[in-house]
Amino acid sequence: MNFPELDRFDRAILNVLSEDGRISIADLARKIGLSKTPTQTRLRRLEAEGIITGYRALVDPIRLGLDHVAFVEVKLDDTREAALVKFNAAVVKLPEIEQAFMMASHFDYLLKVRTRSMTDYRAVLGEKISSLPHVASTSTYVAMEAVKEDGALAPL
Repeated sequence: MNFPELDRFDRAILNVLSEDGRISIADLARKIGLSKTPTQTRLRRLEAEGIITGYRALVDPIRLGLDHVAFVEVKLDDTREAALVKFNAAVVKLPEIEQAFMMASHFDYLLKVRTRSMTDYRAVLGEKISSLPHVASTSTYVAMEAVKEDGALAPL
């Protein structure tokens, strides 16, 4: 995969947008030290190249009552490509699974699951996660406190 070269203005655009995705082009241009037209051209190129993949509101899940976080190790009974594809497709459909990673470990996947309570989590684990395609076993680790969870990239 070829990675595009980013100069200091491209990196500045990404850093500013990672803090404020709703900033106007005029304010963005002022912050990075370019005029509006070249700033907008660079922004469109970053979007067209897939470096900027979208814009969205960040929602505080705790203020919505979703403060129970569990990490689930999942071992599959089959790790051939067809089984992985089925598992991945099913995971994407479960809204309680906030993040999912295939791992190079003694287990196959690590899931971040967010629910309202331990009772809700038990239902999600028992009724949804355990019945995903090819799940052989799971292990759960409950988070006590989020120390860092903003999802922001380090400055480029």
